[in-house]
Amino acid sequence: MAGKRGLLSKKDWWETKYFYLFISPWILGLILFTGGPILMSGYYSFTRYDIAHNPVFIGFQNYTNLFHNDLFWKSSGVTLYYTLVGVPLGLAASLVLAMLLNVKIPGQRVFSTILYLPSVVSGVALSLLWVWLLDPDFGVINMLYYNITGQVGPQWLSDEHWVIPSLIMMSLWTLGNNVIIYLAGLKSVPQNLYEAAQIDGASRFKQMWHITIPMVSPVTLFLLITGIIGSFQVFVQADVMTKGGPNYASYFYVYYLYQQAFRSFNLGYASAMAWVLFVVVGILTWLMMKVSKRWVHYEGGGE
Repeated sequence: MAGKRGLLSKKDWWETKYFYLFISPWILGLILFTGGPILMSGYYSFTRYDIAHNPVFIGFQNYTNLFHNDLFWKSSGVTLYYTLVGVPLGLAASLVLAMLLNVKIPGQRVFSTILYLPSVVSGVALSLLWVWLLDPDFGVINMLYYNITGQVGPQWLSDEHWVIPSLIMMSLWTLGNNVIIYLAGLKSVPQNLYEAAQIDGASRFKQMWHITIPMVSPVTLFLLITGIIGSFQVFVQADVMTKGGPNYASYFYVYYLYQQAFRSFNLGYASAMAWVLFVVVGILTWLMMKVSKRWVHYEGGGE
């Protein structure tokens, strides 16, 4: 500290001291309430622990049981299906909506606000709303489907083939955050690029493909990573809308983890599940960052 004080003025040194003093509650909270539980869950993942009894060390037995459990693979498959379909579809829809909102028209801010409003609704309230919308007998969606096609609509949440598409459709209703972030990225695209492309006779589609998409690719990378992390943590929809059914068709990984931890009180097994999820998400994030060098373009050519 003495050496650092010699490099800083007295005012800067006191400002630094008070800075760390004021953020110390947050640092302590991070260590005690986030870092501590993370480390303890790592220990519990190697134990048999049910809250009522002291943890008993069993080595890698939880991980062995995990990879030999059919529900583990079922829940992983459901989560992967939701991720592979829902995340790319959500990114594409967000970009299209952002491009539409980027056009200067009267009432643009009103449209942006309306589009963003569903994102501020709580997950439970949103899930209950969509349970009603997707009701096969008197839901609004099936009523509209019948009025347009004259045919009875799908069973949606009651059909194991339609339940995940139903949840993906629901997720598209809450794209406000992604749209706003994309819209901010579109605002930063230099207009001279579009002007030069117009002079060269490029169509709007070519401008979008060769200018817009590459220039917002850093935003796409960010939303892709956060979207995958979010899709691996789906819980509220499964708990409120489907209870993992029908026939385990919406038995998401985190819902299975919750069942093990807070229904069966198998905390050692649930901790192992949490660490597997952490490792998988970490590997996927690292891979996306490595692969992104091939398709993410930064202004000025930096990486």
